[in-house]
Amino acid sequence: MNLTSKRTIKNLLKKYQARPSKKLGQNFLIDKNVVKKFIRACNLKSKDIVLEIGPGIGTLTQEIAKKVKRVIAVEKDPKMVKVMKETLKDFENIDIVQKDILKFKVPKSKIQMTNLYKAVGNLPFYLTVPVIRKFLERKNPPKEMVLFIQKEVGQRICANPPKMSILAVSVQFYAKPEIVAYVSKKSFWPQPKVDSAIVRIRPLINADKRLINADLFFKVVKAGFVHPRKQLINNLSKEFLPAGRQGRIDKEKVENWLLKNEIEPKQRAETLSVQDWLNLTKSLKPR
Repeated sequence: MNLTSKRTIKNLLKKYQARPSKKLGQNFLIDKNVVKKFIRACNLKSKDIVLEIGPGIGTLTQEIAKKVKRVIAVEKDPKMVKVMKETLKDFENIDIVQKDILKFKVPKSKIQMTNLYKAVGNLPFYLTVPVIRKFLERKNPPKEMVLFIQKEVGQRICANPPKMSILAVSVQFYAKPEIVAYVSKKSFWPQPKVDSAIVRIRPLINADKRLINADLFFKVVKAGFVHPRKQLINNLSKEFLPAGRQGRIDKEKVENWLLKNEIEPKQRAETLSVQDWLNLTKSLKPR
């Protein structure tokens, strides 16, 4: 069954009285070459266990299942689950689970959630950040994530100074993201308003970061970005409150703190690298 055929997709949806859900951001792949490109980006091995997020009708699922040990396909839409039970009926190595991925916990009997698994999927805009955070913040994140996400979001995640954002810092604190390829909106049906990107995210194994107080790190970052167009010295002196202390850090102390870390007080947050934020956090004296 050719699941990239628009006619096939429409017939399947009609059979199960389903339709693409705007609320769930359902856009189905109709380009075989893009499917192949995504599968190549996943770099699948025969021993891999893959967790697929939002498989829809199973277009990617069937191609992944041909190459790996097991696929856990987590789909929120009950009608899509019914469709997949038909399209994937010939595969014995696929577990179809009807569940919201943000509430999903993989049973140990199905898969050990260690860094031996991969997480893949075609993510709608509203799920992109919550899903990435969910998996990167785990004690045992996947060894790799490969995702379809909106082109602009992918570019923001992979940005470097001087175009950093809270989103970029949040992802790069935990992982190394890269854009593998751009995908035209014409490769999907219904056609979305924007192009997509295939993004690969590899969690970092960094002992230095495990010694960092993550809550404090993100408190500093959020303070620095609270007014992105303002200078760091102004943002940090007005917004950042050290834990347990009332009042603000005066500008002179902020200036010394920044200069100590080789950061000019007049810089903007978008010009700092993740390492700059790490250095600032590590050098902040607890009070």
